[in-house]
Amino acid sequence: MARRFLAIATVCLLATPLVSAEEGTRRRTANDGNVVLDGIPEIPDEIGRQLNRYQNVRGAGFQDWTADGQGIYITTRFGEVSQLHLVQMPGGARRQLTFFDEPVSGAERQPNGSAIGFVMDQGGSEFFQIFLLDPATGTHRRLTDGSSRNGAAEWSRDGRRMAFQSTRRNGRSNDVWIMDVDDPSSARLALESPDGSWWGPARWSAKNDRLLISQYVSITDSRIHLLDIESGQRRRLVGSDDEPASYLGITPEFDASGKGIFLATNAQSDFTQLGLMDLESGKIEFIKGDIPWDVEEFAISSDGRRAAFIVNEGGVDRLYLLDPETYAYRLVEELPIGLAGGMKFSPDGRRLALTLNTAKTPSDVFTLELGEEATSVEGLTRWTFSEVGGLDTTRFVEPELIHYPTFDQVDGKPRMIPAFIYKPKGPGPHPVIVSIHGGPESQYRPRFSSTLQMWIAELGAAVIAPNVRGSSGYGKEYVKLDNGYLREDSVKDIGALLEWIAGQGDLDADRVAVYGGSYGGYMVLATLVHYSDRLRAGVEIAGISNFVTFLENTQDYRRDLRRVEYGDERDPAMREFLAEISPNNHADKITAPLLVAQGQNDPRVPVTESQQIVRDVRSAGYDVWYMNALNEGHGFRKKENRDLYGEAVVLFFREQLLGTRLTE
Repeated sequence: MARRFLAIATVCLLATPLVSAEEGTRRRTANDGNVVLDGIPEIPDEIGRQLNRYQNVRGAGFQDWTADGQGIYITTRFGEVSQLHLVQMPGGARRQLTFFDEPVSGAERQPNGSAIGFVMDQGGSEFFQIFLLDPATGTHRRLTDGSSRNGAAEWSRDGRRMAFQSTRRNGRSNDVWIMDVDDPSSARLALESPDGSWWGPARWSAKNDRLLISQYVSITDSRIHLLDIESGQRRRLVGSDDEPASYLGITPEFDASGKGIFLATNAQSDFTQLGLMDLESGKIEFIKGDIPWDVEEFAISSDGRRAAFIVNEGGVDRLYLLDPETYAYRLVEELPIGLAGGMKFSPDGRRLALTLNTAKTPSDVFTLELGEEATSVEGLTRWTFSEVGGLDTTRFVEPELIHYPTFDQVDGKPRMIPAFIYKPKGPGPHPVIVSIHGGPESQYRPRFSSTLQMWIAELGAAVIAPNVRGSSGYGKEYVKLDNGYLREDSVKDIGALLEWIAGQGDLDADRVAVYGGSYGGYMVLATLVHYSDRLRAGVEIAGISNFVTFLENTQDYRRDLRRVEYGDERDPAMREFLAEISPNNHADKITAPLLVAQGQNDPRVPVTESQQIVRDVRSAGYDVWYMNALNEGHGFRKKENRDLYGEAVVLFFREQLLGTRLTE
């Protein structure tokens, strides 16, 4: 979906520690007491000095245009976390506007004004609140209640009101609220969520009398509704229980006439196609039927004369300009190969801003200068030049796309799993780090990664990033191949990858580690359960160790969303299955050394998931390094914590994967 104030977010779960000081070894704190290191040896200063360049890389992300269209707002990091900055010309200085201890995200300027709305939480808890900033004075005020979870905010076209998603009614339901931004106390419930799915505002109509509503049930099941603001009447436009399909490949947008909406759906294809739906007849006219890939982002100018969309072509983004009247479109060949997103047309519609990321350049902001015709381009301008810590990125290794056979067949032939492989220079055989993405409905896509390049350059390791079954980007059938009782089929895909590695002369099958976060953390643990005899080590970040306890302890407002993917633990048969495949119930099989990292305030995968796998693997007599950041949530957002974690991982790989030890 297109950039929003806030994507699906979650709330902090307070957990009772399952790992005591007595159970751990070499337990100490770091970073002013904000990080607990349990069983992790002292990290030699040499590692910090070695990794310093890789840790001082930053990027910039486009947020919005200034009111006059002459400058842009971006987020970038100059201290510990990302903050909002103003850039007034291409290559100009980044003038910092916010100075908070927590990262700022999802900034959007008020239509017909200069105020900026943004969201921010505390300590990674994802209790996001919506704020309003005056960029001229730097003053800000909170618009939401300070206790519920809020986001997905959408300005009305006149800038007077804001629709947003909030759990303030009961702490668990994803409702839609509307407020007058000059009077936050005016906030009223506009749409009461009737179920446990995610409901959020999408776009206001030009007259501010109607609001498109997005409803997300699962990655393969979503709906779009139309809400009449005055009467409160809601009409479902597309999507149903009987014929589930995705209708949220992009944020739906009204066309210039207000009589139709642009949407992307896989209802009639294996991939999401861009189309225009007539609101009266319900008929959808598709625009990109000859592009066999998912449309993932869409933008339209305020006057409706220009549009643009992005296609995920096997992990690489392709940008197209579209004439909304004739449906003529053209590929923008001027863009470098990589990832693109966060598109928005300038107020006059003559420029398109977006964030670009390539294998050798971090995220930076560019603008396309557009010609007179709706699909013409006059040039590409780079606005930000993010620092890369003194690294020579021209020497970065670029990945190769491979496909390896797995255990099952399609049409009588082995199913082929896509993966990207990065190899160091030289004949090898190279040790291997298998990096498994999370989601699970996500996709590894080649991007700038100083961490990955650090492993290649400093450890001499090859890195393989597979997109096992269940990954998005390869059609709706592929993404469903690991649902429910098929969960461990994706783990078998990793087993097949280990077999493929063993057949490669330049890869060392005796020195392989697995790495992953969130759902990728579960995949690491499950891979260790089944294939510890083939692995030297595993690194797991905020992973699910037991599906039953995860579903019981994750927050109410997201539990039903996860049950669609993993299964309903209230059903006795499914509960038994989920317990059987849960790694902590097979902790005695995890014989390879393990590093576990977690944020104490994680609202998605509660900290108890990490604590119990650490406890159970240690109880079985095996080695675990454990890092718990007390001021973080789902992942590490603060630089000092990320740096410490990166150094611990390198030390772990040196000792366990490479078999070498460093001393002061």
